[in-house]
Amino acid sequence: GGMGAYSPLPDLPDAVAAELLAKFHVPILAELARRGTPFRGALYAGFMLIDDGPVLLECNARLGDPETQAILPRLAGPLGPILLAAARGDLASVRDGSALIDGRLPTLPGATVAIVLAAVGYPDAPRAGDRITGLSEAAATGALVFHAGTALGSDDTYRTAGGRVLSVVGRGSDHGAAATAASIAADRIEANGLQRRHDIARSASVGVGAR
Repeated sequence: GGMGAYSPLPDLPDAVAAELLAKFHVPILAELARRGTPFRGALYAGFMLIDDGPVLLECNARLGDPETQAILPRLAGPLGPILLAAARGDLASVRDGSALIDGRLPTLPGATVAIVLAAVGYPDAPRAGDRITGLSEAAATGALVFHAGTALGSDDTYRTAGGRVLSVVGRGSDHGAAATAASIAADRIEANGLQRRHDIARSASVGVGAR
């Protein structure tokens, strides 16, 4: 799985975004409707942009991980009304701070960067049971810490219990500031052999989005 994500994507023009929707999402939604099972919910398409154009890697009826951890903190309004409206098939009914603007969810200014902390041995044979420390210290920096592969032990301490253990999300005025905030918080968290990438959003921070 992914080891990090960032938002927004600086080099994704509106025309390319529209192309992705038309090529991937629209045909899927049309086919489901044709079969009498119209889709309501979150349709996540994971794709890669190569020289020949976009290529679909996976498609899931859920939010993306770890993309969601980077995107949701940028929402300008609450998530609940959006999910309820999606379930009802009526996103146009969303009001107040979550109302769509030109078909898009309203977002806050700035950027976010999510860094995944993975267990030793990931991805082939992640080890479970290692004690995790520094969670409170990481949160105290102002970063968001999301649990994934963790379990609460009998001693009331968190232990590793999966491959991708935690996601640490930093926020800032730009990608560089957000990446620094995420890295500072991630440095506070320790577990035996915990690993992460150190280049998440590096290309975005210099004005070139990762493809």
